[in-house]
Amino acid sequence: MEGPRQPDVEALLHAGEVYARSLYPADSCYMLNLDELEAAGAHVLVARDSDGTALGMAALVDRGDGSAELKRLYVDEAGRGRGVATAVMDALEQLAREQNISVVQLETGPKQLAAIALYEGRGYVHIDNFGPYVGDDFSVCMQKVLAPID
Repeated sequence: MEGPRQPDVEALLHAGEVYARSLYPADSCYMLNLDELEAAGAHVLVARDSDGTALGMAALVDRGDGSAELKRLYVDEAGRGRGVATAVMDALEQLAREQNISVVQLETGPKQLAAIALYEGRGYVHIDNFGPYVGDDFSVCMQKVLAPID
């Protein structure tokens, strides 16, 4: 886990925002800001290459009730096709299990077909929109029930 206030992590966050806003209206972009990523219960995971360059990231936000939300998954172009998203998701789900989180939910958009395919391939299933996403046609919500640590 890392803090979000690092230049390379902030660059990933910014690139993710630019990408999301190129696809969806601003009021359908539900991105946590730096303060929210530093709040209690938020865990930022960063994938780095052998030189230490940040290639991808995600945040896990623990709701304190055995569930969490995946936020801000983004992989830089330099990391795409190299298994970075899979590595981030592996680490995020492992962290969730270690934190006794049994359900991970997420929101993505209908134009993000590669992300949806990634999540479906990992066992995430489509659910009704929850929380701030209810009624937003630009939101696709999913969840996965995690197997406990053996």
